[in-house]
Amino acid sequence: MRPSTLRALKRAAELTRQNRLTEAVLLAEPVILAADSYEGDEILRWLADHVTDFTGEDPKEPRR
Repeated sequence: MRPSTLRALKRAAELTRQNRLTEAVLLAEPVILAADSYEGDEILRWLADHVTDFTGEDPKEPRR
């Protein structure tokens, strides 16, 4: 994955944790749409592996 793509995804996660979902989508969507199929697969894997980056939840803590 390109470094610029990774930076955008990380920033989108940060914005999401700050409840700034609209800004997160505006940042990440063009990057995701511009990805070729190889990078798109990498993005999907990264998103699946980093769900808690967006939610801010600790996966080891039980849900309430």
